[in-house]
Amino acid sequence: MTVSGEAIILTGPPGAGKTTVAELFASDASVPTVHLTTDLFYRSIRTGFVLPFLPGAQRQNEVVVEAIVGTVATFARGGYDVVVDGIVGPWFLPPFRAMAERDDLRVYYVVLRPDLGTTLSRAKGRAGSELKDVEAIIGLYGAFAQLEEFEDHVIDTGDLDAVRTAAEVRRAVASERFRLV
Repeated sequence: MTVSGEAIILTGPPGAGKTTVAELFASDASVPTVHLTTDLFYRSIRTGFVLPFLPGAQRQNEVVVEAIVGTVATFARGGYDVVVDGIVGPWFLPPFRAMAERDDLRVYYVVLRPDLGTTLSRAKGRAGSELKDVEAIIGLYGAFAQLEEFEDHVIDTGDLDAVRTAAEVRRAVASERFRLV
């Protein structure tokens, strides 16, 4: 019998703490774990890249999500837990659900969401080429503001540092409440 890992989709708006928390979560894991950042898949597109939040990016985003899901499935079937770090809105969950069902994998969906002021402050203070465009950040924040069936998958990270957020994510996953069914 093959031992399968599980996948934790760690998502939320820019500045929510996804990458920092995912790195802590993966590095402190008690089982073999992969930290898979979705940005690497987008940055791999050298010609024809469309910013993922623009209307013309839908087909590109679907292809990227398909590549991410395939990578997650491969690692998980190989016995690794996989922490997926990126902006994965509920509209991208059907391929993850299909993977979970097809490969009999446990998949968790955890949304980190501080208040808008904290999100903007954190995002604007980021280094390098990370997204700092206020209008885009507000738009992406809005996409995670009303999650309907996934509202109970939210962790408010506004008053939590990265270590405390990682601990909350571990509790959320252990509780099974954040599992995609």
